[in-house]
Amino acid sequence: MRPLSSVPSGDSSPEGTGSQGLAGLLRRIARGDEEAFAALYDATSSRLHGLVLRVVRDPAQAEEVTQETFLQVWRTASRYDESLGSAQSWLLTLAHRRAVDRVRSAESAGRNDTAYHGTTQTPPHDTTAEAVEASLEARRVHTALETLTAVQREALQLAYFGGYTHTEVAAMLDLPIGTAKTRIRDGLIRLRDAMGVSR
Repeated sequence: MRPLSSVPSGDSSPEGTGSQGLAGLLRRIARGDEEAFAALYDATSSRLHGLVLRVVRDPAQAEEVTQETFLQVWRTASRYDESLGSAQSWLLTLAHRRAVDRVRSAESAGRNDTAYHGTTQTPPHDTTAEAVEASLEARRVHTALETLTAVQREALQLAYFGGYTHTEVAAMLDLPIGTAKTRIRDGLIRLRDAMGVSR
């Protein structure tokens, strides 16, 4: 696996590595094709690294997380299911999850450093109640996301969990900007209705 510094910057992709091309590369990677893996890496590493860097905010850690993501892709490419979304969305989701895990791990380590202080105080009741409420709300959102169509869910994941603009989402999904906006808007409406949120 090449270091990120050796990969060209920008979003230009080799010929044939659009959404359908990436899916084909993942199928080949699932069979152990190293050339397909190299092509996938060249086509997507800059974008994945950019997303990871936005989450972890540390260049060295972002490079580690990006490399870990590609190692995961090599090991689990067979798990990609085209019916659930584009290959690019799947890759970005893997990268985002690993980046969030890294941030949570760092936060946990920081909390452990002050664990003694925490054990000498009783957490306020309101803090506990807020944590439970946040957990329940996250579960409601996850359940509501399952009611969306695959294309709506994919667009929303990129826009709200990936932090991309409508223009960036359109480019990633190879869609006109108007279509991307419509998918995001329709997904939000359906998500709101599924959660029973009043207008």
